[in-house]
Amino acid sequence: MDDIKRIKSRNFALRIIKLYRFLIDNRVYDIAKQILRCGTSIGANVAEAECSESDSDFIHKLAIALKEANETEYWLDLLWRSDLITIQQYESLNNDCVELIKILKSIINSMKQKKNT
Repeated sequence: MDDIKRIKSRNFALRIIKLYRFLIDNRVYDIAKQILRCGTSIGANVAEAECSESDSDFIHKLAIALKEANETEYWLDLLWRSDLITIQQYESLNNDCVELIKILKSIINSMKQKKNT
């Protein structure tokens, strides 16, 4: 059964793909490629973490997913501040991104604490 981090990262990736299509349709090619890469990479790294070889490997893969989520948050902010997406689009996508960041940070911190006890 899928867990919350996998479901949310997959759903977020699907939203990012739709955003990519919107940006391409509006000829915003460079940022579209950047946000597609990092926004979909979150879920890919979460999936990879699920097959990790150790707790350290699991933490490492989730840390990469966290970095990608932070980068995605940056690109979303730029898209909004440059008027390429509406405030409603920004807030909806950014809220999902921030939620993923919180989930990933929580799991990483829990795993690190578990590892140190």
